[in-house]
Amino acid sequence: MKTLNDFNFDNKKALIRVDFNVPLNEKYQVTDASRIKAVKPTIIKILEDGGSCILMSHLGRPKNKEEGFSLKHIVNTVSEIIGVQVQFVEDCIGEKAEKAAKELKPGQILLLENLRFYKEETQGDLSFAQQLAVLGDFYVNDAFGTAHRAHASTAVIAEYFDGKKCFGKLLEQEIESINKVMKENKKPVTAIIGGAKVSSKITILENILDPIDHLIIGGGMAFTFIKALGGKVGNSLVEDDKLELALHILEQAKQKSVQVHLPVDALIADSFSENATTKQAPIAEIPDGWMGLDTGKETNTLFAGVIRESKTILWNGPVGVFEMKPFSHGTISMGIAIAEATKNGCFSLVGGGDSVAAVKQFGLEKKVSYVSTGGGAMLEMLEGKTLPGIAAIEN
Repeated sequence: MKTLNDFNFDNKKALIRVDFNVPLNEKYQVTDASRIKAVKPTIIKILEDGGSCILMSHLGRPKNKEEGFSLKHIVNTVSEIIGVQVQFVEDCIGEKAEKAAKELKPGQILLLENLRFYKEETQGDLSFAQQLAVLGDFYVNDAFGTAHRAHASTAVIAEYFDGKKCFGKLLEQEIESINKVMKENKKPVTAIIGGAKVSSKITILENILDPIDHLIIGGGMAFTFIKALGGKVGNSLVEDDKLELALHILEQAKQKSVQVHLPVDALIADSFSENATTKQAPIAEIPDGWMGLDTGKETNTLFAGVIRESKTILWNGPVGVFEMKPFSHGTISMGIAIAEATKNGCFSLVGGGDSVAAVKQFGLEKKVSYVSTGGGAMLEMLEGKTLPGIAAIEN
């Protein structure tokens, strides 16, 4: 794996693919700068070597060159976080961009305009990639969030930097963290897979059975498993067309000696609302008209016990509707147990949009080993897929 530490960037212009697809409010202010902070170590290493940085990113899904999607809105935030005044150019290819890149001096940073102002970016267009490539001497991919896309700036561009391309520090960490779960794991390994639907996690569930010892299933998807096993789940979320599949996954787990832990009780509600009437019920005895919206107290104790004994943990997906306070206790309990295990030397990886949102919301972000910056990219790696943005550097 070629990384930043294999190269010296003295007097080199590093063209860096970053993921600055950050949320903005109505005043175009950045509301969560995590993705910008995540690439700071890469930028600093290149500047300290005596190089300069040309940053390229997308923002949102613009239809045309829309003002609201311009990266000029984030220049001040990037400058503050890096500690260097960032220059901005109103294009990412062509005369303006080439002139700005050419005039860039060692120690300076240039941010290009939104890559997706050109449809050629998402089309993986060769000519567009070539026009980007002329801007730098060296290509660094540090955008894990887009590594699963075969776009011009993430995969195609690498062809023009033979021997002069590598992963940035963030992408390197992401790959290492997933490898710690899937390949170099300390036993016992526990995967916690939550979220609403089995259908969105099928390939992960099937691919992850080989390296793990324990599988905790929570969230809405648990009710499909409970119903498949003959339980009554009332009005809980169920994918009736996935009952056979649920049984198949349980059978596969059994064959591979993986212990599956399903909820034993649930916090049930008479409506999908923060103000609903709630009560605890055994998971397989939920009355009609009621739905399970969180794990119950017994389940929380049971799951926490499994987590505390683990040496490697992957957490993907919440175990309840944590966005509503009454149904957040299961997810919080899970997060606290993972934080305790981590403190005792366990390696814990949290990834996938909702579980990342949960650890941030409950202040547990710094108490786990690693929080992944890429939802879709991480899921595809867990499914065993080769990501175009990673393959392009390795080839």
